[in-house]
Amino acid sequence: EATLDLAERRRIRSAIRELQRQELERDEETLASKRFRPERSSHRQDNKENWPQSQRLEEEQQAALAALSEQLEAITSVEELTKLLRAAGEYEERKLIRAAIRKLRAEEIEGEAPFPCSGGEALESVR
Repeated sequence: EATLDLAERRRIRSAIRELQRQELERDEETLASKRFRPERSSHRQDNKENWPQSQRLEEEQQAALAALSEQLEAITSVEELTKLLRAAGEYEERKLIRAAIRKLRAEEIEGEAPFPCSGGEALESVR
């Protein structure tokens, strides 16, 4: 009885291995068919046609960001920058404004650091 049981277990294990192998082969075939699926030629053509337009838009956006960067250099108030940040919609604009706020705060901290502060009065006189 024990030998029959072991033989049956072996047949079951080999059947399971065979099923797993078949499933793996099917998955590999599916992946290969998806990976090497040819692009639609009309889609490629659309990309070629839109490329100069998207490049032009990107250049315009870069110019706008450069102008914004110059504007931010002139602003010396964190409150003004915060208002601009809340009004900004584009991610890149918000990124520039946050960087300007960090820079202003760092400059404020550097400006306060050289003064020796012995107590609250000295801090109030600096401000």
